[in-house]
Amino acid sequence: MHSGAVDTMATFVSGEEQPSLNGLNSDSQAKKLTDLPTELLEHILCFPVLKHVDICNVSCCCKRLHDVCHGRGKVWGHQYKLRWPRLQRFYRQNECCDWLKEYKTRHRVGIQIRRTVESISKRFFTEVVRRCLLFYYIESLGMPEHFCEDELLFILNSDKRKSLTLKYYAKKILYFLRQQNILRSLKTFLEQPAEQQSALEGAVLVDQYCNPLADVTLDSISAQLDEITEKVKKMLRIKNSSHPSLHIAQGEHLVVEDFELQRQVVCALNSVLYEQLQYKGNEFDYYNPLNSYIHQVLLRHTGIPISLSVLYMTLARKLGVQLEPVNFPNHFLLRWCQKPRGSDDIYDFVYIDAFGKGKQLTAKECEYLIGHQVTADYYSAISTTEVLLRMVGNLLNIGKRGEGNEKSYQLLRDSLDLYLTINPDNVQYLLLQARLYFHLGIWPEKVLDILQHIQALDPSQHGAVGYLVQHTLEHIQHKKHPVTPEVKRRSTPEHLEVQYSVGLIMKHKRSGYNCVIYGWDPKCTMSQEWITTMRVHQLSNGANQPFYNVLVQDGTCRYAAQENLEPHSAPLEIGHPEVGRYFSEFAASHYVANEELQTRYPEDMDDTLGTVQEIKKKNIDLK
Repeated sequence: MHSGAVDTMATFVSGEEQPSLNGLNSDSQAKKLTDLPTELLEHILCFPVLKHVDICNVSCCCKRLHDVCHGRGKVWGHQYKLRWPRLQRFYRQNECCDWLKEYKTRHRVGIQIRRTVESISKRFFTEVVRRCLLFYYIESLGMPEHFCEDELLFILNSDKRKSLTLKYYAKKILYFLRQQNILRSLKTFLEQPAEQQSALEGAVLVDQYCNPLADVTLDSISAQLDEITEKVKKMLRIKNSSHPSLHIAQGEHLVVEDFELQRQVVCALNSVLYEQLQYKGNEFDYYNPLNSYIHQVLLRHTGIPISLSVLYMTLARKLGVQLEPVNFPNHFLLRWCQKPRGSDDIYDFVYIDAFGKGKQLTAKECEYLIGHQVTADYYSAISTTEVLLRMVGNLLNIGKRGEGNEKSYQLLRDSLDLYLTINPDNVQYLLLQARLYFHLGIWPEKVLDILQHIQALDPSQHGAVGYLVQHTLEHIQHKKHPVTPEVKRRSTPEHLEVQYSVGLIMKHKRSGYNCVIYGWDPKCTMSQEWITTMRVHQLSNGANQPFYNVLVQDGTCRYAAQENLEPHSAPLEIGHPEVGRYFSEFAASHYVANEELQTRYPEDMDDTLGTVQEIKKKNIDLK
């Protein structure tokens, strides 16, 4: 609040006489602010212009205002809700709460979270962030988790181009916190009796774990499915106005027994899903992980067999038709029993291909679909847990097919976490997880725990386990004696040929990609094998020229020769997930190196600014 407003309020509180229009004082005009009813005082003190500091000052004026501004009252409740609106969902409507205490706690958490994030940025600049340490950092605060999450979101939603390093680590912490909560929910889900487990809920948990920063909830997904269900009912009503499925209320479970009535539901479902809403199998981009995430399937109206089957099966059950999931090789299917009391004969079922627009197949036609014969076991119905393993297995395979960038490694890590939560004793994937962590150079203590578990489960793996144990122990020993990072000064004689500096936005002359420099070497430091593979010898200056570490717009990190790079004539933001690790701000024409990167390259920022000025001058001259 402005000082003038504070002074005015203080005057009214103190009861100093105010002049009347004719210059005289009257008793009626000598009213004090404190004479007003409590409800009116609360209303005044809830004006949006008043901040928490103003309320503190007002409450110190006198006992009357101190009582009006008590911790459980409307005034502090308003201040709390005004400053942190996202937290309202954690309180019941009209809940009586010590809002002043909540305000102080949330304020204190905000300060501590920022300090924690800043300390993490200094600690992990030279290594991959270890999730176990993130958990230790946050747990050690001893603060309510929803307060921690709210402050992290506040950091992430601040000025887009500033505080990039703070946002980078805030995002990692938030990612981890949410994943921990989702993992707990998944474990609770898996403990439920099999008949109570919903494939849709399991699919949502998988989606949430792989996309913890997205706004994905079971309620929002269910609401979208309810909308589709209503469209199917509308179609059914045209065909059969007395159909029993029309009277199934939301959340009610009713099974339609009559096969003709079931057929009408399936026909209406196919018509709405594939003709009206244009859902289809994604044949052209089959290995895109978005096809496996249920919220993306609903958004993009496309998916793979298993995600479309979960959607189809859930909708059918909402309308009274029981379909079962079938773990058919290479092509997930649903089966629909044609016998009133069930059957074990595979020929008593119709098989539905949700990927193929709901096409109905016989057992023999299913084999034509994949091009070879299979045993009867493959036509059996599977549990929800097995559906989730198949779904996560698809994501695992996509991660293994990835290009070795941060995005594919993250998918591989997330899908391995999910798979081993569902099936913790799978030796193949335990070994893959250990190898992945070893390859990334992260969490060596966890690697040793995994290897010990593998050895107990399958002693025949002692060769692979022994190799990884030896090298992991060497890695742990090496980390006890960290090497002081090299400081590279441009002014030293061996660096005089280096033309470009960190923070410059560049264009690759041959490949055409846009990138930002985050490091450089006066000569190529890669192995001879890499130099041969990348045909460096074909460059005019070969390996004997400066090479630059660059973050590329497509999310990859590359090592580019100086002769292949040129400053971008129209600098633009580089949408790379690791930008915040090295830079604190995007300054329209270049990136500003953060404190840690500037320590490595102490003379680079001056050169970056000089180059930027030259580019601006050149662009002006061209005009």
